[in-house]
Amino acid sequence: MREDFIRTTTALLDDDPRTAVVLADISAERFAPAAERHPDRVVNVGIREQLMVGVAGGLALTGLRPYVHSYATFLIDRAYEQIKLDLDHQRAGAVLVSVGASYDASEEGRTHQSPGDVSLIDTLDSTWTVHVPGHSDEVPDLLRAAAGHDDPVYVRLSARSNSVAHPDADRLSVLRRGDKGSVVAVGPMLDRVLAATDGLDVTVAYTHTPRPFDAAGLRVIVGDNAITGDGATTGNNVVLVEPYLAGTSARFVTDALSDVPHRLLSLGVGRTDLRRYGSPDDHERWHGLDPATLREKIGTFIDR
Repeated sequence: MREDFIRTTTALLDDDPRTAVVLADISAERFAPAAERHPDRVVNVGIREQLMVGVAGGLALTGLRPYVHSYATFLIDRAYEQIKLDLDHQRAGAVLVSVGASYDASEEGRTHQSPGDVSLIDTLDSTWTVHVPGHSDEVPDLLRAAAGHDDPVYVRLSARSNSVAHPDADRLSVLRRGDKGSVVAVGPMLDRVLAATDGLDVTVAYTHTPRPFDAAGLRVIVGDNAITGDGATTGNNVVLVEPYLAGTSARFVTDALSDVPHRLLSLGVGRTDLRRYGSPDDHERWHGLDPATLREKIGTFIDR
């Protein structure tokens, strides 16, 4: 995904005079050729992430469309106040593009883990779009689409990937149908969910764009699944599986189904600091996001 981001954004720099890139050393070497061609639109501020966001806000106010890039923990967590004030408060649209996700760089320790980034974005103005691609082939179209408007966008790239791309999944896309509930998979969680629900009587839906959340699509899916018998509506079980903090999108599901009796299970990264290094696979297992543990949790929930 990171390579596709660099290629696509470099092409935008060449083709669109509005495009700018603001860096804080991360990936600066990969953008060096573009910086030679466009020295006024490729800015590396050094290891100063707060300044990086402030510069992006200034560029946006001049009419440029800045793409701002670093690890999620540096771009969102560390520079949150500048995002809130220099972008959101000023209505200065930028495209924030992160790598590292929740624990892709877990070998680097807690400093490189950002499971709360989307939750932080949710505290800002509701005009933000959040993309969480599950495959590298989904990345270019999302980046190019962001160049065509001035609204704020967050693109959360990851080293975790699904085996197949679904470029059109900006809304909930149904990949499997069942009657006992609906499982919504976000970004790179799709393959884990498909493996976990193999043989289970549930609908599986996927999106790479959880903001704005597809409330209308969820209502259709739950409506299609609602099977009433013996006084129980078994089709209104909803399981949300996200690659960041568990429960991040729970309120959007609740709002979408405010007039529909339903049960919700939110799965994602736990809030406990594990204080461990380990590999991304280790962290996935420790947080219960591996297929075996997902199957146990989902199966228990829908059969309860």
